[in-house]
Amino acid sequence: MLVERITLNQIKPQPWKNGAGLTREVAVHPQNASPDNFDWRLSVAVIGRNAPFSEFPGIDRCIVLLRGAGMRLRSADMAVDERLSRAHQAFRFSGDTPLTASLINGPTLDLNVMTRRGRCRFEVSSHSERTEAGPASAGLLLCSQGEWCVDGPALPEALTVGSLQALLWRRGLPAVRAEPLLPDSVLLVVQLRLLLQDRAPL
Repeated sequence: MLVERITLNQIKPQPWKNGAGLTREVAVHPQNASPDNFDWRLSVAVIGRNAPFSEFPGIDRCIVLLRGAGMRLRSADMAVDERLSRAHQAFRFSGDTPLTASLINGPTLDLNVMTRRGRCRFEVSSHSERTEAGPASAGLLLCSQGEWCVDGPALPEALTVGSLQALLWRRGLPAVRAEPLLPDSVLLVVQLRLLLQDRAPL
């Protein structure tokens, strides 16, 4: 249940193939897994212009707006037509469906969660008051704004995270408590639960 402290802007960004944005990979399981064989993947992305989303067959996805005015996500047949303009609100969708993102007013910063269907599932929640999370197979606590204190029986000491900092448990999210230290603080909690645990690490 080792915890890692992560500062998002210190992760090296990788450009999208279509040049429309940048991605910072926060974590992937198994470590060093490719886009074709991961069980779960967490990342943050800057979307700089209107662009199609890559297809990920067999993947369940979630996107959360962190910064910016947001976007509109649409499928070609309009079966999906979602306006994502409220910060910290999770939107779940299938990676099987080709979508196009149209920016509302300038670039956005977004949290992305992806899990392989049948191998892992996720829960994403947003909090502005004291909360509890865990246990789970893995997890991420991301301070989107403000400052939070995180503690629990499995932690040797209380940990503090500021804006766009996170705590990551790659293997075993313990039961933890989180409390805001500043007004208008927002914490995103991602809990990942492996459904099949017989896979050897890559």
